Amino acid sequence: MKFLFDSDTWQEIYGSIRKNKVRTAITIIGVLWGIFLLVVLLGAARGVDNGFKKIFGDFATNSVFVWTQSTDTPFKGFQEGRRFRLKMNDIEVLKNEYQDEIKLLAPRNQTNNLIIHDFKSGNFSVSGDYPVLDQIQKKKLIFGRFINENDILSSAKITVISENMYKQLFDKGEEPIGEYIKINSINYKVVGVYGSSNGIDLDGDTAFIPFTTFKRVYNTANNIDWMVITANPGIDIEQMESDVILTLKSLHNVHPEDKRAFGSFNLGVQIAKVTGFLTGLQFMTWFVGIATLIAGVFAIGNILLITVKERTQEIGIRRALGATPKSIRQQIILESVFLTTIAGMLGIVFGGLILYFIDSAFGQGDDAALINPTVNIPIIIIAFVTLIVLGTLIGLIPAHMATIVRPIEALREE
Repeated sequence: MKFLFDSDTWQEIYGSIRKNKVRTAITIIGVLWGIFLLVVLLGAARGVDNGFKKIFGDFATNSVFVWTQSTDTPFKGFQEGRRFRLKMNDIEVLKNEYQDEIKLLAPRNQTNNLIIHDFKSGNFSVSGDYPVLDQIQKKKLIFGRFINENDILSSAKITVISENMYKQLFDKGEEPIGEYIKINSINYKVVGVYGSSNGIDLDGDTAFIPFTTFKRVYNTANNIDWMVITANPGIDIEQMESDVILTLKSLHNVHPEDKRAFGSFNLGVQIAKVTGFLTGLQFMTWFVGIATLIAGVFAIGNILLITVKERTQEIGIRRALGATPKSIRQQIILESVFLTTIAGMLGIVFGGLILYFIDSAFGQGDDAALINPTVNIPIIIIAFVTLIVLGTLIGLIPAHMATIVRPIEALREE
C-alpha cells in the first residue's frame, strides 16, 4: 500500500493523463456514460413502478368484480335473454365452497339519488355496503369513521360521504360529523367524510350507507347488484374467477357455456400484466446499464494498452534504472482504478442530478407520470464497487504487457 501514498507515483499518473488529455477525457466519458445510464434507467424504472402503485392505490389488487347480465343460451326451460339478479344466498355458498381461496367478499347495492342538506343539494351515487369494503379499498377518512358492524346490525341511518360532496352540501368550515343529510327524503346522520383516491376509485363521489339499511329503504329483498371478491395470497385469481362464475351459473340455472350471463373484471389479471411489464423493464434496464458499463471499462483497458505502447521507452528506462515489474504493474493498475473511480463518481452525480430534474418536471401533481424516480443507496454502492473491481481487472492486461517489456528492447524502440 506504500505506493498509494508515493508522490512520484501520482506525478507519473498525472503526467500520463496530462500528456493524453483528449484520450483520457474520452475514456472517462465512456465509463461515466455507463454508470450514468444505469442510474438514470434504474431511477426511471422505479418512478414508473411507483406511478403504477399510485394508480392501484390502496385497492386489494387480487380482486374480481362480478355482476349479472342476460343469458345467451336457453337452459332448463329458460329462454335466451333471461335477466336475473345475484342473491345474498350466493354469498354464503361462495364463502363456504371457497373458504380457502376467498379472503374478502363484499356484496354491494347501488343507486342514484338527490341528496339535500339545508338549501344545498346534488345528485350522487348511494351505495349499500358492509364494513369489509374498507378492507378491499381503504378509504382515506378526513373526518369520522366508516360503516361498522353495529351499523349493519341495527340498520342505522348513517352515511359516509366524499370530500367533494361535503364541499358541495356544507358551508366552508362547517363541521359535518353529526349533521344530517336527506337521501330519498330520509334523514341520515353523517359519521364520516373520505378524501378522493389517487389510484383506482370505482365509486367516485358516493354516499355509503349500511347494506341492511339500503335493503330496507330501497326494498331490495335478497337481491344484490354486484360483488367484489378478493383472493388469498398465492391463489390463481384467474382460475378462481372461472370457478366462482361456474358455481354462480349452477346456482342460477345458467348454461355452463353461457358467455354473456355474467360480467366480470379481474383486477388481479390486469395487474399481473403490468407487473410483467415492469419486470421486463427492470431486466432491460439492468442489461443495458451493465452492458454500457462494461463497454466503458473495456475502453479504459484499450486506452491503457495504447498508453503502454507509447511509453515503451519510458518503461525501459525505468527498468534499466532498477524499477521492479511489480512497481510498474502497480502504477498501471492504479491509473486504471483512478480513471474508473473518477468516471464512476461523476456518472453517479450526473445521474442523480438528472433524476432530480425528472422528478421536478414529471413527478409532481396528481397526474405525475414518474413518481419519486430514485435508486437505492446499496445498489449505487454495489454498482460503484463493481466498477472499481472491473477497472482493476481490466488494468491487469496493460500492466502485464508493461512488465514483459525487456529494458534493452524498450531502449531500442523508436
